[in-house]
Formats: sequence, structure tokens, C-alpha cells
Amino acid sequence: MLSTPEADALITRLTARHGPLMFHQSGGCCDGSAPMCFPRGEFKVGGQDVRLGEVAGDVPVWIGAAQFAYWRHTQITIDVVPGRGAGMSLESPEGVRFMIRSRLFTDAEDALLAAAGDPPRGG
Repeated sequence: MLSTPEADALITRLTARHGPLMFHQSGGCCDGSAPMCFPRGEFKVGGQDVRLGEVAGDVPVWIGAAQFAYWRHTQITIDVVPGRGAGMSLESPEGVRFMIRSRLFTDAEDALLAAAGDPPRGG
């Protein structure tokens, strides 16, 4: 799980304003498949959510299990771009929106991930 320096800077500003944060990468609500940023704990994760890792130090990133099935072989990077999204994500009033960039894992990276087992799920 990666994030760009621009996304990290925005996450830092949003954390100062809202406290600890979290992301959820959904499969279609609001801005389609845009990563949504919430105050940590405001979005309830459950058994159908997979934890991808953390960005900007300690900000957890979750994805719905159905989406994870499609994206499990990709390196996901959270970035930020100009323009206001249509969702309820915390960055909306800033005139920017978070977005996902991705690339396929190499065969070696994919093998390492397979050996590590499935990532944790929400509970």
C-alpha cells in the first residue's frame, strides 16, 4: 500500500483538522471506486472488508472483499488530484479528491504476497 507525497501532505492536514483517519476503497458508491477518507471509526468495517495496509504512517486502508478479488494482484497507490468529487470523503471541501493509481505486481511480488497469506479482514 503506497501513497504519494501530495496525498501524504493532504492526509497530514486532514488529520490535524479531524483526528485519526481511515480510508475505504469501495466498489461503486458515490465517486465510483474512489478511495473515501473518513475519521477513523466513522465508517464501520466488517468481515467483508480487507485491510490493505497503511498510508501516511498509520492511516489504515480498507477495501471491500469483492473489490479486493479484482485488485489483489495490483500495487495500489493513493494520490490526490485537483477537482471536487461527488462523495462524502473528507477532502471534498478542499477542491481536490483522492484517487487510486495502480500497477500489476511482478511475478516475484505476487509470489511473496501469496506466501504471506491473505490480509486481515475487519471484524
